[in-house]
Order: sequence, then C-alpha cells, then structure tokens
Amino acid sequence: MPLAVLKSRALAGMEAPEVTVEVHLAAGLPGFTLVGLPDTEVKEARDRVRAAIQNCRFEFPQRRITVNLAPADLPKESGRFDLPIALGILIASGQVKGKGLENYEFAGELALGGELRAIRGALAMCAAMSQASASANSRSFVLPAESAAEAALVRSATILPARTLLEVCAHLNGLAPLVPYAGEALLTQPDYPDLAEVKGQAQAKRALEVAAAGSHSLLLSGPPGTGKSMLASRFPGILPAMTEAEALQSAAVQSLAGRFRSEDWGRRPYRAPHHSASSAALVGGGSVPRPGEISLAHHGVLFLDELPEFERRVLEALREPLESGHICVSRAARRADFPARFQLVAAMNPCPCGWLGHANGKCRCTPDQVVKYRGKLSGPLLDRIDLMIAVPALSDVELQARGDGEPSAAVRARVVGARERQLSRQGKANALLEPAEVEEYCRPDEAGVQLLKQAILRLSLSARAYHRILKVARTVADLADAGKIRSPHIAEAVHYRRGLGEG
Repeated sequence: MPLAVLKSRALAGMEAPEVTVEVHLAAGLPGFTLVGLPDTEVKEARDRVRAAIQNCRFEFPQRRITVNLAPADLPKESGRFDLPIALGILIASGQVKGKGLENYEFAGELALGGELRAIRGALAMCAAMSQASASANSRSFVLPAESAAEAALVRSATILPARTLLEVCAHLNGLAPLVPYAGEALLTQPDYPDLAEVKGQAQAKRALEVAAAGSHSLLLSGPPGTGKSMLASRFPGILPAMTEAEALQSAAVQSLAGRFRSEDWGRRPYRAPHHSASSAALVGGGSVPRPGEISLAHHGVLFLDELPEFERRVLEALREPLESGHICVSRAARRADFPARFQLVAAMNPCPCGWLGHANGKCRCTPDQVVKYRGKLSGPLLDRIDLMIAVPALSDVELQARGDGEPSAAVRARVVGARERQLSRQGKANALLEPAEVEEYCRPDEAGVQLLKQAILRLSLSARAYHRILKVARTVADLADAGKIRSPHIAEAVHYRRGLGEG
C-alpha cells in the first residue's frame, strides 16, 4: 500500500493540536515533497530522514514521495516530525508493518545515524494527547527516551520511550515491543536559601511574609548592599509548596522552552532577568511565539532588580499579566496564549546614585533628579504593586551581629496557615479576589472603615489601590488568625502603600 497515515502533535503556545502525517509513494521521477505549512526546520527533515533510513540499513524508496502535514493551515515547526515521516515512508514502502497505527502518536527528531534526540514540548504534547484520549480511543505516545521522563509526568498517559528508529520499527513489526516508561517518583522537597541568613531587616521580612501569604506583589527600595536581592532570592522558600497541578503547569511551560529538568519538579521557579531584557524576552514573542520570563515564572517568582533601569515600554507590558495571570502573544500569522500567574518582587535604589537616606551622606542628587528617577515607574504600574517597603542600611551593630534570624521553615508555616484559611474561605489567594469578592470577604470593622477613609483622602487612592489595601489587610488578618479586618490590619496595609516614599 503506497499510503501511510500516522498521528503526531504540533505546538501552538500551550496547546498541542493533533497533526496527521500522510505519506504517499507514487511512480515518477524520484523526489521528496513536504506540504502542510512546514517551516525551515521541518523542510530539513528530508535530508535527516533519508540519511537515518539508509544508515539503519533500510532502502530509501526511489519514487516520488509526498508528505502532507494536516491540517494545512496550521504552521508546523521543529524537528519532532522526523520520526513519523520516516516511519510513514517505511510503512508505505512495505518495509515496516502498518497495523494498529491508530493506537499510537509519534514525535522525535532523528540524528543522521537513526538515533532519536530529545524534543521540546513533550509534556505539553502528552497532556493534549491524554485529554483527547479521554474522550476517544486511548493512544500511546512514542517519544525519544530523553523526553520520556517529562512526558510521564502526565500520569494518565502511556509513554513508549525509544532510543533509535530501529527500536520503533522493531516494535511495529512485533519483534521487540517497547516497554512503557515507569520512572521513579520525583522529589518534591526542593531546597531553598534560608531567610535566617539575612541580618536585620525585620520590617522587610514581615513584608515578605505578608506577600507570600496572600500572593501579593512587592517592591523593595533601599541603598546598595542592604539585602534587597538576598531577601528576594529567599522569597520562594517561604511560599507554600506547589500542588501537583501547579507543578505540572509550571513544568509544561519549562518544557515549551526546552528548559525542563526533572530535579526541578515541584520547585517554585525563580526568574531574575537583567534590566537590559527586551519586551519579547520578558513577556514572550518571536516569529514562532515562545514563552517569556513572566511565563517561565508561572506559579513562581519574577524578580526585577534595578526596576527603573528597565525600559519603560518593557515595564508597561507587565500591567496586563499582573492583573489577568496570562499573556497573549500575537503576530501577523500566529497567536499564542501563555500562563503568567507569577509573584512580582522588584527592587530599586531610592535615587540615581543609590545613597539617598544612607548615613554615609554620599548622595548629591537634587530633588528634581530623584523625582525624575522615580518617575520612570508609571503610576498605573505602581498601582498594581501591593506592598512597597523601604530597606534601610544596617547599623554597625546589626552588621556585625551573628545571623540568628527566624528560619524560612517557621515563616513558611505561618504562610501556609494563612493561605489555608484563604482557600477554605474563598477558594483562592487574597491577591486574586475580584472586586465583588473583595466587598464580600474584606469588610473591615467600623474603626477600620474610618481609618480607610482617612487614607483615601490623604493618599488620593485610586479604586484599584483601595481594593489592594483591603486585600493586603485581609492577608494581615489571616496571618493573625483574625476573622474580622480591624484597624491595626488596615494600618499595616496602608503603611505598605506609602513605604516607597520613606526611602
């Protein structure tokens, strides 16, 4: 039979639509034609497939070969179609049996010697196959052995790892069946730097605890060397442990970028891009849309050091994902949606030289220069940051004292308790509450209402800032295991809105 039909998967953002690989052999002058909107990487499969088939001691048909990747209007990229194309040629030429192909999906890049190389996005493809199989006939996914570990994180899927094209052919011919992957359980106890190593900065540590408990964004402002970066790097260690669903979503994004490592399973991502990063690097982009830093930080922490040094248009691109938790990357021919539910932790100096407010008196910045420097951060962006706290320089006594601060484990225990109260009350973290939910779950007592009125008048709060103060106050109350928001909780939340001005 000169026609073979196999199934594979493409990648379109976080989605992995099914692709039908049709291979037809016809009489005529020898040729190899690929159709179905393939990009350069897919077109190059012609040379890889020919060499792999010949080096595996099969005969490459001297006929007119046409390979169609359907649907025709879906762009195809990457070398993951090498394996199904090679198998299609061997099946259509009668060198490999083609029975039972409807029970499999194939993906893998071929080396010239016939070895299978790891592919990007194996986890996303396997998850899509598993969802489709739940409503139709169950399929097994044949993948390179190097990609099997991440794909097997989808527990409902059957993964058949193979190291070479010959192994797959032997399986289809019934000579040596592939053994389903059965990896060991991955570790879920990640190791983070300890908060106890940070000397002093009790106020900043408290802000970190509140931010972790309610999933709030945080801005640290202070002179160089006061511990801002050190505090931020220890922030993931006080966050609640990832659920299996969160770990799977995070791993899927890492897989799309080709950066998944099994040892990072269950570990909160911590991304710290340099301030020279472009908008595409931060939010995602490219002719073939790829996830950016905000998506790679999904269910983790995005740390932006030297915040005012980022280009303004780059920072403004954060406004929408901070609210929605996802980003849509649109190009002329393609559109991709990526998740971006991250916690923003940012740091900045109080002035251009960095020494404003420091005891050494080095700062010579004029008030106009300070205003211009802080003006690099737009009002709408600052409005979306829940907590702003000054991180002052340590005194000689604090600096020379032995580091005996509270360990991350103790802080994390309080954070977990507060988060559990939120989940049992409203099913989500406080920072994710919608306006109607804020009115229902974040009502302060009478004294708190009066204090909030004074804050609105003195600070000229926007509606967004008002709601964010209530959310932070609700988190402070949860940390204190208080059922009602009271005036001390409101006072602490208001303090975090004006902490930047204290630098």
